Amino acid sequence: MTRKYRMIQVGTGGQGNAWCARFLPSNIADGRIEVVAAVDINPEVHINAQQHLGLPPDRCYTDIERAFDENRADFCSVVVPPAFHEVVVDIALAHDMDIISEKPIADTMAGSVRIAAKVKRAGKKMGVTMSHRFDQDKTTLRQALRSGQAGAIDYLVCRFTCGLRNFGDWGAHFRHTMEEALMIEGAVHHLDIVADLAGSNCDTLYAQTWNPSWGEYGSGSQGHVMMTFENGVRAIYEGAKTNASGFNGWAKEYIRAECEHETLIMDNRRIERFPYQPKQYSREGRGEEISLQEQSKWRNEWLIAQFLDWLDGGPPMATNVEDNLQSVALIFAAIESNRSGQPVKVQEFLRRAREEGERS
Repeated sequence: MTRKYRMIQVGTGGQGNAWCARFLPSNIADGRIEVVAAVDINPEVHINAQQHLGLPPDRCYTDIERAFDENRADFCSVVVPPAFHEVVVDIALAHDMDIISEKPIADTMAGSVRIAAKVKRAGKKMGVTMSHRFDQDKTTLRQALRSGQAGAIDYLVCRFTCGLRNFGDWGAHFRHTMEEALMIEGAVHHLDIVADLAGSNCDTLYAQTWNPSWGEYGSGSQGHVMMTFENGVRAIYEGAKTNASGFNGWAKEYIRAECEHETLIMDNRRIERFPYQPKQYSREGRGEEISLQEQSKWRNEWLIAQFLDWLDGGPPMATNVEDNLQSVALIFAAIESNRSGQPVKVQEFLRRAREEGERS
């Protein structure tokens, strides 16, 4: 049985504006959400909550503690830079709220583990909006692979390349000053998608990240990652923010799945299948196009609906905070691999992080 939930929107600028303008309104129209307050430290962006969510000025706060004290709510969003996620989670749990958060869980592995443990101890629910995995093209590709028509997956290739080398090109300035921007702000989606398509947890990962002299980033604007999954599937990831040209930017990634019976290619939101042909040295022409699946909600709109279904008593959303530790472990294992120059056993890396988190 569905009900209407009261929520507080934390973050109304940048991606928070997208929540106010695009992600929340359809779920509000469905009668499932009432936004009772909004928070942002910059009062100038309160206008986004006022215009798109209909909040009066006195329900828009710069003081998060005051907002939570003065407005009873069932859950809150967390749409602020990753370094501040844990602060918001702590306040939400202190007010007995469930949580839906932008990725990643936190800006460190230790912080991510702490958050997951705190949520579990409090007996609350927390979802993470891994929006790209639930986009139309990736969902269609996932279903094509799960159908069995392509046969067993041998390996996957994912490419995300952009020409955003100058300061401010990649939206919010914090992405240009933070460490390992590609991994934490970009590959967090792409490695998650690859793992989902592989259908298995990652066993071993090797990565290199770097920043060319012309890239105006703190570090790690470029990266290559190789992965082997527990079911034997392998994957290669190419990520770039500072190339001369962008070929597969946000929501237009290239993914190739090499399978037993077919090669499946997703490129700029178009998916084709190429059945096996004996003695074929190179392909000619286009493959058979796969029609994209249709539904009313995608990405964060769909994930918010899944979160509400979970609150209604349904099964945990796929990107619940505990399961999402697997995705966070991929990016921080990649950072560790780059630092050490060695492959990382991902499940051992996650196990150690959990143990250290329990001791802290």
